Amino acid sequence: MDRKEIKKLENIFRKISSKELVGAEIQDSPLIYSIIGFLPACDGTDNALLISNLGVMLAQKGFNTCMVDFKIFNPNLHHHFGMDPPRKGQGLLRVLKSDKADMREDIAATEEEQLYLLSPSPQDLMEEYFEFDFTHIEHVLSTLKGMFDIVLVDIPYNPPLEFCTGAMKHCHIGFFTATERIEASGNMTRLLDFAASIGISTAKFTSVIMMNLHEIGMDYKVFKQMGFQIAAALPFVKAATAYAQDGKLYVKDHPLQNKTFMKEITRLRDLIINQ
Repeated sequence: MDRKEIKKLENIFRKISSKELVGAEIQDSPLIYSIIGFLPACDGTDNALLISNLGVMLAQKGFNTCMVDFKIFNPNLHHHFGMDPPRKGQGLLRVLKSDKADMREDIAATEEEQLYLLSPSPQDLMEEYFEFDFTHIEHVLSTLKGMFDIVLVDIPYNPPLEFCTGAMKHCHIGFFTATERIEASGNMTRLLDFAASIGISTAKFTSVIMMNLHEIGMDYKVFKQMGFQIAAALPFVKAATAYAQDGKLYVKDHPLQNKTFMKEITRLRDLIINQ
């Protein structure tokens, strides 16, 4: 029996429920650092495009992967798969409201084998999310860690919001995403300073994924001078954005892929699975 058959999520779900996994020290995944956060440092990035395509590549490698959309005010990961969003009060909100909720009812299966999505509903009222704190974020992420090999978290850049700083606190590896904008390095530094001031370790957020590059001659030495390293550099690919608009996945569906884009996102995939 090959790895795909052994690791099928359906088999795991039949044996144990998410409720039973809460607080349990169960780790089927070979990855110790399995909760990966992606945080935009400036305008012009497209985390949903990155996470959706990266998720497909991880699932194709046999890893049960769950994507989590923490952009509670403007969730968009479901668009990249041509999926309907959760109905009002379901999805992420229902999971947050009750630690007894069975997550299997709120995690949506994509058309890709071994790839799943936990998302808020665009119909949810904004004020419904203000009552949640770090413990609720920790519960969601720790439960997903026990259920999946890899969890990819789309984190909003909103420092006062628990879905930003709480996700930063409880993810294992963090990547800033940035474009060729001069304010990117300053935004990253300010956010990390704020996070450190409230007791959040910032050492995990020292890697940067450059996105939508147009080769405008930006001086990348500033990142190194401020303690950051570039993990990947993805060029702007019009077809990737166009495919996302149609609910398609560039790395899977496009017949002719940009070699640089594929090289860089493959390097990022390998960086995650060969940690």
